[in-house]
Amino acid sequence: MSLWEAAYRLAARGLSPAGGRARLSILIYHRVLPEADPLFPGETTAAGFDLEMGLLKRVFAVLPLGEAVARLKAGTLPARAACVTFDDGYADNATHALPILRKYGLPACFFIATAYLDGGRMFNDTVIEAVRRAKPERVDLGRFGLGEHDLSSPEAKARAIGAILSQVKYLPPDRREDTVAGLAAALTGAALPTDLMLTTAQLQALRQAGMDIGAHTHRHPILAKLDPAAVRAEIAEGVAALEGILDQRVGLFAYPNGKPGSDYLPQQAAIVRELGFDAAVSTQWGAACAASDPFQLPRFTPWSRDKARFQPQLLRNLVRSYF
Repeated sequence: MSLWEAAYRLAARGLSPAGGRARLSILIYHRVLPEADPLFPGETTAAGFDLEMGLLKRVFAVLPLGEAVARLKAGTLPARAACVTFDDGYADNATHALPILRKYGLPACFFIATAYLDGGRMFNDTVIEAVRRAKPERVDLGRFGLGEHDLSSPEAKARAIGAILSQVKYLPPDRREDTVAGLAAALTGAALPTDLMLTTAQLQALRQAGMDIGAHTHRHPILAKLDPAAVRAEIAEGVAALEGILDQRVGLFAYPNGKPGSDYLPQQAAIVRELGFDAAVSTQWGAACAASDPFQLPRFTPWSRDKARFQPQLLRNLVRSYF
């Protein structure tokens, strides 16, 4: 361990001591790619994830999320407690992330949107892969209410994807699927990939490897845009599918998109509580403490491509509180 890492461990212990004053850092990931994506060079690669997990283990005490939540409530967390989580259910979580987690002996929790298992494709990936394959340098998507976009370079395509997704993600699920299907047909005649998400066998392998599995709804809608009955139905369908595949109770939940106040509201958090979950996680940055709402636990996204900043970022995140 370097002197810097020893100093980071000492600082982390000061910010997150054991027991009732402990703070829990929960990291959030989505994909772990085999190599850098030209459209999104900042997306986590296997090499980057390997480096980050090594850095995490040398400074933090990494726990399974279910255990960490129970110990946070009980006031028995160890110093420097942290968890690793993944959202959505990408196949590369099994093919690339799992071997790295095993290498370092680290647990993780995988939140699964069940509609996309076994060959499905999330709406965002339909947009990404259609724009990636688009030939025109400029497109008019006005008939979908999505404006005109420059597609003349990888950087321009990335900007277009961001602008399009910011609009379609908030559509009702059926309309969202119809919109992205029409957009894909307008942009490219090429076949889009059907192997991006986990298979049932891969999901079972994650659980057999000792990983926690959590619910993430069925079709990944923005819950704040649904009525209470639809919220309950989306969550229940996802849980039922997971429990049928895994033959065990699922007690953890992640809000799709996860920003409190826009993607979910207190009334949706109340529904999650009423449905009998043990805890739920958001995408609000910060570290959880004993006073945090267990159904709105914050998570932190490691964002810098400069890995020398990874541990300092985690320390800064420990200072942030979210209740």
